[in-house]
Amino acid sequence: MKRYEKVADEIAELIRTAVLMPGERVPSVRHASRTFGVSPSTVFQAYYLLEDRGLIQARARSGYFVRQHAQQPLPEPEVNNSRATTTDVDVSDLVFSVLGSLKDPDTVPFGSAFPSPDLFPLARLARSMAQTARTMSPGAVIADMTEGNPSLRRQIALRYMLSGVLLPVEELVITNGAMEALNLCLQCVTQPGDLVAIEAPAFYATLQVLERLKLKAVEIPVHPREGIDLDCLAESLSTLPIKACWFMSSLQNPVGASMSDDKKRALYALLKQHQLPMIEDDVYAELSFAARPPRPVKSYDDDGLVMHCGSFSKCLALGYRIGWVAAGRFAQQVSRQRLMTTISPSVPAQAAIADYLQHGGYDRHLRKLRHNLEIQQDAMLASAARHFPAETRVSRPSGGYFLWFEFPKQVDSLRLFKLALAQGISLAPGPIFSASRQFGNCARLNCGYPWTPQSEEAMATLGRIIASF
Repeated sequence: MKRYEKVADEIAELIRTAVLMPGERVPSVRHASRTFGVSPSTVFQAYYLLEDRGLIQARARSGYFVRQHAQQPLPEPEVNNSRATTTDVDVSDLVFSVLGSLKDPDTVPFGSAFPSPDLFPLARLARSMAQTARTMSPGAVIADMTEGNPSLRRQIALRYMLSGVLLPVEELVITNGAMEALNLCLQCVTQPGDLVAIEAPAFYATLQVLERLKLKAVEIPVHPREGIDLDCLAESLSTLPIKACWFMSSLQNPVGASMSDDKKRALYALLKQHQLPMIEDDVYAELSFAARPPRPVKSYDDDGLVMHCGSFSKCLALGYRIGWVAAGRFAQQVSRQRLMTTISPSVPAQAAIADYLQHGGYDRHLRKLRHNLEIQQDAMLASAARHFPAETRVSRPSGGYFLWFEFPKQVDSLRLFKLALAQGISLAPGPIFSASRQFGNCARLNCGYPWTPQSEEAMATLGRIIASF
């Protein structure tokens, strides 16, 4: 056995016997070098091996820590092998019943669609709002209603550059959050009765939009790590008159899957072959745990087919309702649709976010936010391993704040939702993520809130309810 392997085994034993607890910092490289009588390079090799085993993780400028789910983690969900299904959409009543459960502030918010507001620099944003309101010219208020705040559009274009996308500012349309952007895009390329390819499972708001616009869903299965099934999509495009697709290529909600760059490139090739417009819902890109945000499918778009939608609601400015779309060849249509409906998102809110992006330390905020979300994800994974049945499966996204749980087959997640709510715990049951009401034994849980004893007790309660099925 090599020396670094022996060091790794000894530290692994300390973790197994709970001498080193989940979340606790492991000895520094210098300290471990002295303790084990080996060189720092040997310690580094040992720590790399422990990382590969999933026992420890590195945190920027903080050292190495025991992973929260180091003790027998639950397996990942099984691959969704179902074929594409075409169906009318009628889910709003079910979705609204779930959303209504979040109104009680004492309810544990595992069913929430948002991370904790405490993670956002709302006070600093308020200062930007006050500053820009004092200095904004009356003429700018009118001009920015049509085109959007020019400084904000420039700042968004600069963020695209970080993802490898050189985007003309003229292509950007500022909207009332990402939901308006997504709605407008779909309206530009479909008529009532058209078929739209979506994911299965899909974000429930996708289903609500299709229902409102009287569109039919073609559900394309999602792999828990790799994203949509491209073979299934190709077959559907060759046999069905699909008019558009709506996909999340990175940190997909609810599963958390992220497509590889090669798969995104292959997806775009398929779109181009069929001249099919794609609405790319990418509101979680800034929440990737990686050092750089993932490349969107938009980065391969040389024909203006991809309408890339983003928002600051999930990463910076809860409640400000500022989103956008890089709409490609459809930019003028989307802009006109917006002018005929809401006219403009809040001009002061646009100016405030532009000021913050330029002067407020956005990247510093994002590093802190991602760090907190990763810790909270680890805490929920560890708690699930302690309290949920061993047959449970769970996703491990590389960012964001959702986990997708697949419970034993006998578990009815709609009944679980009602039983949990009676105990003051919300969750998002699987059927609200499917037009055909699939995923009856699945649920999405939000890990975007700081972990507390109440969170731990809620997971224990859920575990007892699940075990009673």
